[in-house]
Order: sequence, then structure tokens, then C-alpha cells
Amino acid sequence: MLRQFSRSATVLSRNLAHSRRSLSSTSRLFADPWPLPHTPEHMASTTTPSDVEPPAPLPRPNETVETLRARLVYQSRKRGTLESDLLLSTFARDQLSTMTQEEMMEYDKLLDEPDWDIYYWATSKRAPPERWANSPLLEKLRVHARNEGKVVRKMPAL
Repeated sequence: MLRQFSRSATVLSRNLAHSRRSLSSTSRLFADPWPLPHTPEHMASTTTPSDVEPPAPLPRPNETVETLRARLVYQSRKRGTLESDLLLSTFARDQLSTMTQEEMMEYDKLLDEPDWDIYYWATSKRAPPERWANSPLLEKLRVHARNEGKVVRKMPAL
């Protein structure tokens, strides 16, 4: 009986060792589905192809300046990624009140771009496409993203 128990324990320990090996090798078989920002994997997976045209903005006839400003505040905060939410919501809080209607329309077009593109353009991790290369609005966003005053930022209240 003791011999049979000993054999069972040996087989069990071999099976455990084998299963540990197979578990440890799974990381080599599958790529991380959520790579960290700024890693090469993330940069490659968030690159927007250059031949893709930006989406056409929705026509909003009769939209007042106050409604436009309120919509931009909301769209700046509810982006889908925390990084973009924080960057754009604090930018909107600080800048929208002084923007002209033309600047707000340009900001509206910028918000139609993919989140990660806006984030990487603002942090100068990627060069923006030609349509945004010389934009004064994007330059204001870059200054805001640099945070030269080292302000602790948090999501503004809605």
C-alpha cells in the first residue's frame, strides 16, 4: 500500500512539473493583448494608416456657440482612454473659454481623430499628419501636455 502511494505521488509530482512548464511557456506563445503605452508593441498596434482619411464631421446647423462649447467639453472628457480623457479635459477646461468659434471648430475636427493619435501628437511621440503639422491648436495642446508648470492634474468636474 505504501509503495502504491509512493508511485502515485511520483506520478502526481511529474504531472505538476509538466503542467508548470506548459503554463510558463504560454507567455511565449501568446502576445500580451494589452501592451503598456509607449512600448513598441503599443506604438505598432495604435498606428493609424496614412491612407485613411479623417472622418467627416457631422453637420450641426444652427448650433450655438454655447452649445458647441458644452459639447466640446463633454467630448474632451469622454474619449475612451484615461490618458486622452485627462489631457483633453484639462485642456478644454483651461482653453475653451478663450477660444474663438473658428478655433473651436478646429478643435472639433481634432476630436474626430483617434484617441491614441491625438495623445501621441500632443506628447510629440509621433509626427502629426500634414493636415495637423502646422496647427496652432495642436501646438497649444503640446504646450499643455508638456506641463512645464508641473501642475498636478485631475479630471475636472462636469
